[in-house]
Amino acid sequence: MTTAVLAPVLQAVLLLGSILMVLKLYRTGLYRRYPVFFAFFIFRIPNSVWPIVLPTNSFAYFYLWLCSGPLILFFYVFMAVELYKSVLERYRGLYSLGRWVMYGSVAISVTISALSLLPTIKPEAPEASKAIIYVLATERGVDTALAIFIILMLCFLSLFPVKLGRNVRVHALVFSVFFLSNTFMLLMRNIFGVKFEDWLNTAIQCITAASVVAWLTLLRSTGEDSRQAPAALGPEYESRLLAHLDSINKALLKTSGQEQHEDEAVPR
Repeated sequence: MTTAVLAPVLQAVLLLGSILMVLKLYRTGLYRRYPVFFAFFIFRIPNSVWPIVLPTNSFAYFYLWLCSGPLILFFYVFMAVELYKSVLERYRGLYSLGRWVMYGSVAISVTISALSLLPTIKPEAPEASKAIIYVLATERGVDTALAIFIILMLCFLSLFPVKLGRNVRVHALVFSVFFLSNTFMLLMRNIFGVKFEDWLNTAIQCITAASVVAWLTLLRSTGEDSRQAPAALGPEYESRLLAHLDSINKALLKTSGQEQHEDEAVPR
């Protein structure tokens, strides 16, 4: 199957998957828990229509792609913040610190990505080509920073027996795979150029469609129940680990001047 045939099929899958995700999140009430995630799929419905109906070589197609790209990245960043907040909802000190670390890492990653592509931009290149390079550089920087941030967050939490709901674990896994895969595909596009651009674009669409299917099938209304991690090292040792995590959180709250909200950070 050629990319010309496969691309519309994948766009149709994305459109249908986005509609089903909106309905599922609303029906299960998960839209209240993940409002940014819910808004993203509402946005994806019209954003999956125009690539099907517009010719890829038209000005309207290019203009909509150029405008929707930054909006999608905006959603990516704040969906990651929403996920991070769900993971550390009991630890406001860690959440506040990590949120700013994430913003900083995204800014640094985007800057490095853009600087690495500057030598490839020729002064005589058309403005449209330059715009495409800028958008792709930003996308690669955001995807890389968010993937690394989520993985590091999960690695840090793996040191502590923190209660996490099934939906949060699914979110983190799908997000990590999605961002890492996108980063790899964008890197391949920079290496191989336009020669394999159609296939790489189709591969990115496949990754996006697979992620939507994963969210659609794995997220459940009952998945919000937090379950304690298995006491592999013994209950006493893990209690000390949690006490240490609480002390770190309290120290960060005190440093940031939020110690008065400490009682709210740990629901009773």
